[in-house]
Amino acid sequence: MKKQITRISVLQSSKIVVTLYILFGFLYSLAGIPMLIFGGGDMKVIGIVYTAMPLIMGLFGFIFFAIFAALYNLLARWLGGVEFEVKDVG
Repeated sequence: MKKQITRISVLQSSKIVVTLYILFGFLYSLAGIPMLIFGGGDMKVIGIVYTAMPLIMGLFGFIFFAIFAALYNLLARWLGGVEFEVKDVG
């Protein structure tokens, strides 16, 4: 049976994406903390950026996914949504 996604909730979906981006951003923080502790001059600046990556990725993730979801909703009205097939599993 075919299903079609006709609308994406902009705010709710963006909250989920922001949470995922923040979690992935912590991986950058793991690299940034040693740069802050052991690095010199330029390395400390890069360490600060890496340590702030969860906030940076969360902010940009929210902005760009909100734009994506709004564009998807606009285009889905004219072109139809993404189609996928589902089946019942017993």
